Amino acid sequence: NIDHEIVFACDNGDVELKLLPKSDQKRFELLKKAEKKGALIDAELAELANFRQTEANLIEEIRSNITTLPSKDAKREFVESIYKKHSSQQNYVKQSYFANYDIDPKDFHLDICFFDGSDYNGKVDLLVGGSPCQSFSTVGKQLGFEDTRGTLFYEFARIVKEVQPKVFIYENVNGLTKNDDGRTLATIKHIFRDDLHYRVGEERVLNASDYGIPQTRRRMFIIGIREDIQCGEFQYPEPIERKYTMQDFLEENCADGSFTYDKNTGELIVGKVKGKPDPKFILTPGVQKYVLASGTKSFKTSTETDLPVARTLLKTMTQHHRAGVDNYITVQQDPKILRALTDRETLRLMGYPDDFQMVVSSAQIYKQAGNSIVVDVMMAIVKQIIKTGAFN
Repeated sequence: NIDHEIVFACDNGDVELKLLPKSDQKRFELLKKAEKKGALIDAELAELANFRQTEANLIEEIRSNITTLPSKDAKREFVESIYKKHSSQQNYVKQSYFANYDIDPKDFHLDICFFDGSDYNGKVDLLVGGSPCQSFSTVGKQLGFEDTRGTLFYEFARIVKEVQPKVFIYENVNGLTKNDDGRTLATIKHIFRDDLHYRVGEERVLNASDYGIPQTRRRMFIIGIREDIQCGEFQYPEPIERKYTMQDFLEENCADGSFTYDKNTGELIVGKVKGKPDPKFILTPGVQKYVLASGTKSFKTSTETDLPVARTLLKTMTQHHRAGVDNYITVQQDPKILRALTDRETLRLMGYPDDFQMVVSSAQIYKQAGNSIVVDVMMAIVKQIIKTGAFN
């Protein structure tokens, strides 16, 4: 029940650009795989470094070409042509986004690295985003905005600088608070405050289970309010009593279509209607034996299933981790038969009601859910921002 308009969105859906000539690209990818295994000799490391430099030069050339284009539409079309030419992958995030949100196609952009935020300067009240948890080199200098180049945090900060939203929400994994002994987080807050000129309080790790959703999911948030905005001080939302368990969200207890929300308050409505999950989510005997294994001599994990509060949902749920990592549900006790969470249940555990349209495969839904902010946590934060008067 908050009047709003989506001004722009940007997500490349993990589509990988392959900018090098075909034979070089193939060799580049083989070297990157070998590097992860620590299986490169000095000559191969030098070859890999050359490929990376060539790729970086091509990316910089694309950036330079974009700056010469006359309009945001011309820039977007140019980037889309790059993706069409240098990638054969589908952007499944874009498909889900257009099926569920009201946005002009001209305002969906494919790559933050090639996105010019100045085209939206002064048009945005709230900007929401995140970036991978990356350390920054601290060799011999006080880190600032320019020193984070080459990281996706730099791109997020650049967009804030160019768009100048009244408020931003920056989300990241809770491990960022300890990354590089706290220096990474200190650098990020320094850039927000001193380089971008936003009032930033202390970061806060919020757990989805404290905001109505039965999932243990801790994420760090930083809220920034532009210095020239006259408003009250932002206060993080207080935890609320959790009414539901994971079992309340399961399709056996709440059939597809019965998980809705009050349009005035946003409060979840969990209809007690019996349903039946698709049998495709039942584990094969081989997979079940693996997920219930307690580990090895050097690695031990819980085998507990059917938790009242779900473990953190991962974008790699399709890989069927052991029970101590993923969430499994008992279909039958004797003999024991387990299933994975359905795609719909996964969305529910991220706060998405059943009117969220699933237009991609279950595997893609798992990935998108695992990358998402929990809706109810987001709503709680936005309501607190509104209380400050920053949008008035």
